[in-house]
Amino acid sequence: MYQFSYADIQTDSVADAKDRERQLLTRSIDMLAAAAAVGTDTMEAVEALHFTNRVWTAFVEDLGSSDNALPKELRANLISIGLWLLRETEDIRQGRTNNFEGLIEVSQIIRDGIQ
Repeated sequence: MYQFSYADIQTDSVADAKDRERQLLTRSIDMLAAAAAVGTDTMEAVEALHFTNRVWTAFVEDLGSSDNALPKELRANLISIGLWLLRETEDIRQGRTNNFEGLIEVSQIIRDGIQ
């Protein structure tokens, strides 16, 4: 299991933190793609959803912090996206949807927008 702590990201330089965020999103995307290929009732899906949930929970927590240097409107938009991703992972886990593609596409857009 891939381990990370958002505290590790916060102590890095901004460039290192952005690189680490891109790496986390890439790992999440790769895991979600593998899960989509084998189905929702698999260990791959459980692990991908759990990892994605942890990543986005950490991101949303950081975005809500007054220490976050991003503009307030961007932070609010990213929090909204993060909350959607968290709801969607739960909906997949509960069998209400199998929208791995939506999670993957949105995560790719966010990852590719980190500069």
